[in-house]
Amino acid sequence: MRAEIVSVGTEILFGEIVDTNAAFVAGQLPIFGIDLLYASQVGDNPARMREVIGRAWGRSDITFITGGLGPTEDDITRETVGEVLGETLAIDAEQEAHLRARWMNRPGAVMPERNLKQAMLIPSARAISNPRGTAPGWWVERDGKIIVVMPGPPAEMTRMWEHEVVPELEKRADSILVSRTIKTTGLGESLVDEMLSPLLKSTNPSVGIYHRSDGVHARIAAKAATREEAWHLIHPMEERAREILGRNVWGVDDETIAAAVGNMLREQGLTLALMESATGGAIASAITDVDGASDYFRGSLVTYVTEAKIIEGVPAEVPAMHGVISRETAEAMATAARTKLRADLGLGITGIAGGNEVEGQPPGTMHIALFDGTTMEYSLSRYYQGRKVAKERAALQALTLLRNYLMARAGARLE
Repeated sequence: MRAEIVSVGTEILFGEIVDTNAAFVAGQLPIFGIDLLYASQVGDNPARMREVIGRAWGRSDITFITGGLGPTEDDITRETVGEVLGETLAIDAEQEAHLRARWMNRPGAVMPERNLKQAMLIPSARAISNPRGTAPGWWVERDGKIIVVMPGPPAEMTRMWEHEVVPELEKRADSILVSRTIKTTGLGESLVDEMLSPLLKSTNPSVGIYHRSDGVHARIAAKAATREEAWHLIHPMEERAREILGRNVWGVDDETIAAAVGNMLREQGLTLALMESATGGAIASAITDVDGASDYFRGSLVTYVTEAKIIEGVPAEVPAMHGVISRETAEAMATAARTKLRADLGLGITGIAGGNEVEGQPPGTMHIALFDGTTMEYSLSRYYQGRKVAKERAALQALTLLRNYLMARAGARLE
């Protein structure tokens, strides 16, 4: 099946937003054996939208359109699809009732009549449910071809894709591609490739090695007539890969290292507190992105200047004697965080996120310490590709230090 993606929105062309929807859909299509041949971006211009969508309808078996389903005058995706197919839009009574009910559930809100355009359908379209927004999607099927229209906001689009579009694509797929991504830390890409070399010759399932920001990933993919059959092929290969990689495996698929660390903290009955400087709260943000983080996370003290560190419990003589950007200050921060927030573990990080040398140390230098009341763990990172990357890399290294500590602790408890 030949596919095309059309992303609608002038804001995409202006560079005001990144077209993550197209990247998401493109990454999903191989699962269903669908070949993506074209991808286009078009602004909210009637003539250009007719040209782009008309061309897609003429040359592709299935077209995925995102954006332009809002209630405003320049949201014209519905109208354009109707014009391309030569069909007239009309308000669907069921969709109107659903739309009005959504607005009634908003205290004090009155639905503008302009929103009624979101309840419109053409004869060849049926509405696709959108519980995260007011605009339903469209599933259009005619003349052996399909157009799938989804909203532009990524949270609405991905939910619609996963719950509404995927089942329809699975019904039509000759085969299903399923994958499992095993995530590792502490190993280089070439080493993982070498360790898994006995598995790399397999074709179904196949194994690929990829370097990512959170470590090296091993992706196992299998194709079969059904999802269940594909998983049946993957499971033995996953077990073999895990045996080879051992304790270096920290997670799978969409799992984050913060989630993996959180599970370990919960399992071991430990709580964590942070004192962050250069990362500005990035570690706390990653930890609290995980549901249930309050089970083990006490909080974070973001002490960006030296005075704030001292106020929160770092002895004044430590940065005075050793410098603010030092192992000793990181260790004092870990100790203060643990004491101040009454946690089992305290983690402190101080460093240089900016592009200038500080205290004789290069940009990207990060001192990270972890204290459990008895043992102090320490890690030094020197990596700089801009402020944002330096902070992300430091947060990852801090979570890796914490993971390694918890892994060692769990091993000691089992011995």
